[in-house]
Parts: sequence; structure tokens; C-alpha cells
Amino acid sequence: MLRHKPTFFRNSLDLRDKVQVKVLRKRLKLSDQQFASVVRKSGSSIAAITKEASALKEVHASK
Repeated sequence: MLRHKPTFFRNSLDLRDKVQVKVLRKRLKLSDQQFASVVRKSGSSIAAITKEASALKEVHASK
């Protein structure tokens, strides 16, 4: 039986994969709400998520 093999992209986050989400969220040291906000704002690109998370941390650090 032929099955479609899923393709994984190194620079894109699969939001359906709970392990990928958990690892990236812990690496960026974000809460669930903060991570969801960043992903909504920037999309599924890991580089964009990292950039947006660092901007979010700077905003919270300046308060």
C-alpha cells in the first residue's frame, strides 16, 4: 500500500505536533498564552516566532 510520507520543513513549525510546540515554547521560555500570541502574530516560521518572541521579551523587560 502506498502512503503519502509527511514532509517536514526545518524552518517551519508544525502546530499539530505537540512535541515540536512544547520544545520550541520551552526553548523560548514563553507561557502558553504568550506563545499562542506570538504564533498568531508571526505565523509558523520558526525564525519569525523567535524574532517576535525576543521583541516580546524586550517589551516586558522595559516595563
